[in-house]
Amino acid sequence: MKVSLSWLKEYTSVDIEPTEMAAKLTMAGLEVESFYDRYAYLDKVVVARVVETKKHPNADKLTCCSVNVGNDEIKNIVCGAPNVREGLVVPCAIIGAVLPGDFKIKKSKLRGEVSEGMLCSSSELKLDSIFSGIMELDQNLVPGTPLADALGLSDYIFDIDLTPNRPDCLSMTGVAREIAAFKRPAEKLFIPKADLDGKIRETSFIDDFAKVDIIDSDLCPRYTAGLVLDVKVKPSPFWLRQRLEAIEMNPVNNIVDITNFVMMETGQPLHAFDFDLISEGRIEVRKAGDDKKFTTLDGKEHDLEPDMLMICDGKGPVAVAGVMGGENSEISEKTTRVLVESAYFNPVSVRKTSKRTGIITDASHRFERGVDPCNTKNVLKRALALMADIGDGAIVKGIIDEHPVKKPLTEIMLDINSLNKRLGTNFSSKEISEFLESVEFKVTRVNDTVLKVIVPCFRVDVSRPEDLSEEVARLWGYDNIKTSFPEIPAQGGKLSPVITLRENIREIMNGVGFSEAVNYSFISSDFCDKLLLNSGDKKRNVETILNPISDEMSVLRTSLLPGLLDTMRRNNYQQIDNLKLFETGHVFFAVQKGVQPEEKEMAAALWTGGKSELSWHSKKIDSDFFDMKGAVEGLLNGLGISNLVFSRANDKEFPYLKKGYAAVITKKDEQLGSIGQINSRVLNDFSLKQDTFVFELDMESLLKALPESIQAVAIPKFPSLSRDITIIVDKDVEAGAVISEIKGLMEKNPLIEDVFLFDVYEGKPLCENKKSLSLRVVYRSWEKTLKEKMVKGVHNHISKLIIDKFKADLP
Repeated sequence: MKVSLSWLKEYTSVDIEPTEMAAKLTMAGLEVESFYDRYAYLDKVVVARVVETKKHPNADKLTCCSVNVGNDEIKNIVCGAPNVREGLVVPCAIIGAVLPGDFKIKKSKLRGEVSEGMLCSSSELKLDSIFSGIMELDQNLVPGTPLADALGLSDYIFDIDLTPNRPDCLSMTGVAREIAAFKRPAEKLFIPKADLDGKIRETSFIDDFAKVDIIDSDLCPRYTAGLVLDVKVKPSPFWLRQRLEAIEMNPVNNIVDITNFVMMETGQPLHAFDFDLISEGRIEVRKAGDDKKFTTLDGKEHDLEPDMLMICDGKGPVAVAGVMGGENSEISEKTTRVLVESAYFNPVSVRKTSKRTGIITDASHRFERGVDPCNTKNVLKRALALMADIGDGAIVKGIIDEHPVKKPLTEIMLDINSLNKRLGTNFSSKEISEFLESVEFKVTRVNDTVLKVIVPCFRVDVSRPEDLSEEVARLWGYDNIKTSFPEIPAQGGKLSPVITLRENIREIMNGVGFSEAVNYSFISSDFCDKLLLNSGDKKRNVETILNPISDEMSVLRTSLLPGLLDTMRRNNYQQIDNLKLFETGHVFFAVQKGVQPEEKEMAAALWTGGKSELSWHSKKIDSDFFDMKGAVEGLLNGLGISNLVFSRANDKEFPYLKKGYAAVITKKDEQLGSIGQINSRVLNDFSLKQDTFVFELDMESLLKALPESIQAVAIPKFPSLSRDITIIVDKDVEAGAVISEIKGLMEKNPLIEDVFLFDVYEGKPLCENKKSLSLRVVYRSWEKTLKEKMVKGVHNHISKLIIDKFKADLP
């Protein structure tokens, strides 16, 4: 948003230096990115007097001039203007000046004659674009005086970066209101009133010419319109062109320029229609419906969607509401009757339409943030009055004001004590009232500690007491609020168990060579099909994002695995084949529309490729299921969770895992997670080729399984004694089940310290459906050295138990 200082001075008294003003605006929440003197390019343009003229010897249309540029310094300048003459006081650009268009003035020769500067016209100095010939100045001006000083040309332009919640400052009067509030009490803000006296044609009534119907009042709560007859479309006067050019808006013609001027003055966008091109003199505000195509003022054709709000006449659309007018009703040199629109459109509707059509205009920029619905009529009158003045037109009596939906003013009960506590201040009710009233809030005292505040229409960002606290803070000045620190107790609080668990998992996984991955919670909606999830699987309860960044990020994840598999694919594309990744994060399960999704924190890991990088002292060995099993056992043991049971998983519950290579992890019948190998079909769906092993753990279940405390155990004083058992069982018997059965005896017999599997054999001479399991049982006494006879009975009991339990044979 560019703001002209000289323009601001029309609405409030400004006696602040530009640097200080930039600082004050920034501290008030209107960040000034930069500011500059608009007429800085005139720094080497001075007042000069033509002392003598003579014909150029080699050119009929050129004149050689002797020019006094100050201090009686005479310069020889060749000039081609027809009005140059002796005694004329003119602007002179001396050597080194840079004029608009990056035109640099330097010493040169024109047809053989030396020229040491340039006598300038008003158009060359960008002071007026209509008049030609050298600009003639007051004869009393002193040569050598800088032109900007001589003509009183001073205008600083501020480039303000506004936050989206402050549409009230997308206008000169809005910024002027903020500047007026710098003083205590606030200065009066002067808002130009529409002077319609003598400009209304009393014999004509607008109802005889035009009619407005609002079909979709939820998208257009208010629409006002006025009509000007006998308009002459022509270039705008100098002052109007200067105002627009100052803020880098290009003048078009007097009618269009007035709509832009009033928009920049008030913040209310306007649109002017050629009324003779409005079919049946009727305006309908409705959705596009069956209308499919529309050509805007820039000559581009756009595809319409049924719910886009359009301004239509008796035949069809003539404007995209709040965004841009149509080519079929634009103002031209032939226009004599102008219908002016001033309306309020639903911000969400304009924002969606602007995004879909790709049209971003000054009007849409304001409408989508929220304009003042209470000011549409006043702004319309201002535009009509200017069109009557500048366009030599006559205003038709009456204004159409369709206002089907009226929004009440927002009232807020403000507790003074709460405000002061929030800001760390000690303002009285009177001081708070002065702050708020300085920016046109209406304040009424309810009692000693409560104020009733009525929010003005143009402040769409204020709706609660906290917003008023922010208003007081910025108007007082954030830099005036003293820095204070909260009381910090000497004893610090404990971290949340979840945070501690998350940190411990990160530390352990990093310690065993896994790298942490951080993926977006947003993923592609096809991940359920890629994972081959069954129709009733809870993971299919995905929450859809209303306004996704892309199709690849359209739903919330219900599993961490798709993110890890995508990360693996990106690494594989970079020829990184050995990967050990882990991630902790939330997954989300949709409950029902409009209800917060169910959240669950999970930990997951992925291992693919070799166990280690290729090296001269080792051969490449690919990772396998048991490597990942070792990793998850190491993680859980590192967390203090022992006595784990790995049992065969249900294929229907984990369809993305390879059959026979999937297990669930439990502790005392509580399922902690799952582990397995990704099946080949899923790998293919994710464009992967390598064997991949994963595990998933439920963080809530892990928290329940964590020991309440960690107990230290003394180093054993006495040696252990080991005995082996080899049995032949059916292939479908799980070694883990055998181990669990033996570990179940530990509580009854303290001599059993540990048991583990050290060999598995399948093949001849065993039958096809049989396998051999070799287990080692470790015995130890904490009181004495064990002897053979002390463990023989226990070992025989264990052997008999597992032979009977699993229908095993001895080799």
